[in-house]
Amino acid sequence: MSARTFAVFIGVTALIALLAFGLVSKGEARLAVGDEVPTTELPALGGEAGGETGSLAAYEGKWVLINVWASWCAPCRDEAPALQAFYDEHRGEGFEILGIDTQETGEGGLGFVDEYGLTYPQLHDGDGAYAKDDLKTTGVPETFLVDPEGRLALALPGAVSAEQLEQRVAPLIEEG
Repeated sequence: MSARTFAVFIGVTALIALLAFGLVSKGEARLAVGDEVPTTELPALGGEAGGETGSLAAYEGKWVLINVWASWCAPCRDEAPALQAFYDEHRGEGFEILGIDTQETGEGGLGFVDEYGLTYPQLHDGDGAYAKDDLKTTGVPETFLVDPEGRLALALPGAVSAEQLEQRVAPLIEEG
């Protein structure tokens, strides 16, 4: 084997190893089913000036579907009507949806909420620290179902559809 072929082989092997390490590391950093979901206090979307805040902790004893989104995200726009319809159908004493507007100014988020007529509670994670560091998201949108004890029951990366919500989320919240 020539020196050049050997160097290419070593380079390709190193690249594959780095990619594999990145995938394994990324997978380990994510919240796993059964993990306790952080309850960090965040400003209410639009309530920042008045000091209004909220947290997952306020919904203890309920199933909570956390949806992390941003107004500049096209898949977030695609899923918004399905989330609102699911909320309208399933909301009640034992279930809540909590929107987390992330990585943007509050004004963009307020416009999004108004445009899609979202009526479920919304918090603002302007710099994205809660989403990235606490929820371990890798992008938007991402949706997490939290059980009444505050533990992760289901993680749905990417945009959710009405079918996913009915097939994967509804059975869990209806059992509980």
